[in-house]
Amino acid sequence: MTLTVVKRDGRREPLDLDKFHRVTMWACEGLTTVSASEIEMRSHIQFYNGMKTSEIQETLIKAAADLISEDAPGYQYVAGRLINYHLRKEVYGEHEPKPLWEHYQDVLQAGYYSSDYVTGDNPYDIKDFVELGSYVEHDRDFDIAYAGMEQFRGKYLVKNRVTGKLYETPQVAMMLISMILFKNYQKNRLQWVKEFYDALSTFQISLPTPIMAGLRTPQKQFSSCVLVETDDSLDSITATASAITKYVSQKAGIGIGAGRIRALGSPVRNGDTSHTGVVPFYRLFQSAVRSCSQGSVRNGAATLYYPLWHLEVEDLLVLKNNKGTEDNRIRHMDYCVQFNKVMYERLLSGGNITLFSPNDVPEMYDAFFTDVDKFRELYERAEKNSKLRKKVVSAIELFSSFMQERKDTGRIYLMNVDHANDHGAFLKEAAPIRQSNLCCEIDLPTKPINNVLDGTGEISLCTLAAINWGKIKDVSDFERPCALVVRALDALLDYQDYPVAAARTSTMARRPLGVGIINLAYWLARNDLRYSDIDSRGLALLHEYLEGWSYYLIKASVDLAIERGSCEKTTETKYWTGKFPIDTYKKDVDELVKPVYKMDWDGLRKVVTKSGIRNSTLMAIMPAETSAQVSNSTNGIEPPRSLVSVKQSKDGVMKQVVPEIRKLKNKYDLLWNQKSPEGYLKICAVIQKFVDQGISVNTSYNPHHYEGEQIPMSELIKHVVMFYKYGGKQLYYFNTADNAGEVVLPELEASITEDADCDSCKI
Repeated sequence: MTLTVVKRDGRREPLDLDKFHRVTMWACEGLTTVSASEIEMRSHIQFYNGMKTSEIQETLIKAAADLISEDAPGYQYVAGRLINYHLRKEVYGEHEPKPLWEHYQDVLQAGYYSSDYVTGDNPYDIKDFVELGSYVEHDRDFDIAYAGMEQFRGKYLVKNRVTGKLYETPQVAMMLISMILFKNYQKNRLQWVKEFYDALSTFQISLPTPIMAGLRTPQKQFSSCVLVETDDSLDSITATASAITKYVSQKAGIGIGAGRIRALGSPVRNGDTSHTGVVPFYRLFQSAVRSCSQGSVRNGAATLYYPLWHLEVEDLLVLKNNKGTEDNRIRHMDYCVQFNKVMYERLLSGGNITLFSPNDVPEMYDAFFTDVDKFRELYERAEKNSKLRKKVVSAIELFSSFMQERKDTGRIYLMNVDHANDHGAFLKEAAPIRQSNLCCEIDLPTKPINNVLDGTGEISLCTLAAINWGKIKDVSDFERPCALVVRALDALLDYQDYPVAAARTSTMARRPLGVGIINLAYWLARNDLRYSDIDSRGLALLHEYLEGWSYYLIKASVDLAIERGSCEKTTETKYWTGKFPIDTYKKDVDELVKPVYKMDWDGLRKVVTKSGIRNSTLMAIMPAETSAQVSNSTNGIEPPRSLVSVKQSKDGVMKQVVPEIRKLKNKYDLLWNQKSPEGYLKICAVIQKFVDQGISVNTSYNPHHYEGEQIPMSELIKHVVMFYKYGGKQLYYFNTADNAGEVVLPELEASITEDADCDSCKI
């Protein structure tokens, strides 16, 4: 009996084994260390009558993916090409893509593309679609490795997330993204589109999940990070919860500033009743975060911020651990504890830290963020005030409790609020920074809201992207991608919708952006540099490239201000006063690397004080997970854990190989080989010098490098103090290695995967 297969359109035809062999041979073409016959042999396809061709193709993809290894990295491209072959059949019905105009019309009619391309101001016509469609380099899809293609079809490409049906291929998606970003350009529009498409499709620029998954669809919220601050009132708390719900439903990660909420037992309504404390309200925020499904794109997630000196801090520090009951734990949010210089002074002097309820010391709470000397004065005065409710604890014990919870859960973070304000983009007396975002890299002003229609408050949004340092061979190479990414993101601010009035108010007034870095580990390896023992030569080279990256981002925004006008609140930025990040950084960094500058900062300073700046912030170093996989880059600024990483997500297990593994295999400084995070922290200190927002800085420890496989508490505190000394703003994850070289967080081991939190800022 002749076996038949069922094609995608339902037709049956005789099984043609030669055809599948030809496809596998095509996928292996031009690649070394790969074998088509090995893939076919490993696939173990059990053919049967009526088997679907899609099942055969998925089996071949899995077989190729399983063969990816250090010795055979080429299989990552074989698997990627097989996915592309499979994808084109699903989307176009054949291997050859449709003309762009025809494809756009089909998907528009199906309800998955936005009509904004052909409606409103400055619409595209058929001629534009034809020209841009002919410019699309569809074969660039074949340069996307396995992990990247899995991320594309799992998260990025337009699809029916119920049935799983896909409606586009990567190059089409990237061209349509470029078209909508530059739609309103009057002069040389198509040239801008082409140039941005080239930068995006060759992975010079990386865009975050909200943009890649949502832009070109009717959904119009693309900011990755949302910062919401609550006041100490029921109206503000409930408004905050409502705002969280609206933005979580639109795929954003949330930072919640909740430090103002008064402590348990505080009087309410002049003693009419006593306060229930912060925990019930934190639980309300958790419910808001988890209330809205985000489909298969991401889970909702939030980080909540409060000061170290809050009267309830001892109970708040343990909210995430697994030692209590559900009644006294709130485990589905992360927490960031806020410090300043006074807290460290108490630690280093062996002194005490006094805890207060914020409502009892409102002036002191405000000074905590804006003026460390005033805070110290008010804090010491409050300590002597016998009428104030307070509790005195040992500084070393409180720091140790914080570090123990950070170590045990991996998800208790740290924010140095004085550094965030002193070395930030804003004049702290006009626009203080009182919190960060989900992933601890965004430093923007916030003001509490009293209802979701309240436009007088500020909900800060940050729109992200990153420059791929793997594509940079010379400092001058930063200029064009920096200009393109600033223009694209700035245009996006005007295009997107704002479901909460306070978010529109803040974004339109400040126009904040956050451009980061991916592939730093590859850049270091290529330059024969290591995290663990980076020397002055290495830091000087890093300093030189960071200077160029920072300069060209600022210049791009200044040029845009000349062309289109500065942001409304440009006068609340340090840029307006002629100060750049290189003017406000912690000078202790000079111990690590000499402050030698090659860019024309003085010339730029003269221009910015006249024209202002288009975007109040420009840099933020986010944890780049997904886009790093798409571009086959190393994650953000992080060292790789292994040469072949196994990444888990909702879509399954994916293997990713570090760039140029065969050439640079011995040059990569793998995470768990590093005896301490000190080298990495020094690199972060130099990076922070050039960044106007923050960095998602992780601390990672391999217990096998320590006596008895126990990391001393003194070591942990030493690194926190070191981080503060060099001007660090926020500390993100605490990672611990097990024997297998993977992260182990005992209480959360079963639940933590790559997608356990929102990857909005993981671009």
